[in-house]
Amino acid sequence: MKVVTVVSAKGGVGKTTIAANLASVLATRGRRVIALDLDPQNALRLHFGIPLDTIDGISRATLGGDPWQSVMFDGVDGVTVLPYGAVVEDDRRRFEAHVDRDPQWLAQSLEGLALSASDIVIVDTPPGSSVYTRTALCAANFALNVVLADAASYAAIPQMERMIEAYAAPRANFAGVGYVVNQVDQSRQLTKDVLKVLRNMLGNKMFSGVIHADEGVSEALACDTTLIHYDSLSQAAADLRACGDWLMSAVDAMPASSRNVA
Repeated sequence: MKVVTVVSAKGGVGKTTIAANLASVLATRGRRVIALDLDPQNALRLHFGIPLDTIDGISRATLGGDPWQSVMFDGVDGVTVLPYGAVVEDDRRRFEAHVDRDPQWLAQSLEGLALSASDIVIVDTPPGSSVYTRTALCAANFALNVVLADAASYAAIPQMERMIEAYAAPRANFAGVGYVVNQVDQSRQLTKDVLKVLRNMLGNKMFSGVIHADEGVSEALACDTTLIHYDSLSQAAADLRACGDWLMSAVDAMPASSRNVA
């Protein structure tokens, strides 16, 4: 399996939307894709038609000692979804303490799924530094950093780079990091200026295109689906397909790995 961890140093960048739609793109390319939610907001499932009243997920399964196969859901576009799950505050703290005790917890848990070498796991994480992001980076073969073309995102890049350097980069099976610029409005001069700075700074680590701002993204979420499924002819859907192809090329260039533990 190949594990892609989707991260962001700050909130509000559309990270979960990117994770969900890239999972859909890769699934429509004939790959088996598992979309795994490590964010307590439990929002990734909303893009895949999982019922709102569903409470099952990896947090509850882990605390209850149940296999993750019991909380796998079939989502739209052929994506297999592993939600975070709905837990009360005390259980969330117990789960985070469990994860914090063993940074390799996610890598070891994924091994139990017996996935094939060609399967792709896309892991959504909370913004910024957290026990969830740390364990996700410890399992990652590739990190995808979602940013906006604004000064705040630019300033926050070093923070996430330090986390990647600490928890992912030392492992031989970590292939590197890529950057995607989301919610781009090309009519704004500041956006164009920041994009130029980002391209100069990040070079070939950055997806050559951008994901344009599109009201269809919020409309798709309101319909419990991905933009790829909701409006496949939109500009943002075309952007996401191109980004998915870029990501798949990066993933396929990685050596196959059935074990992600250092």
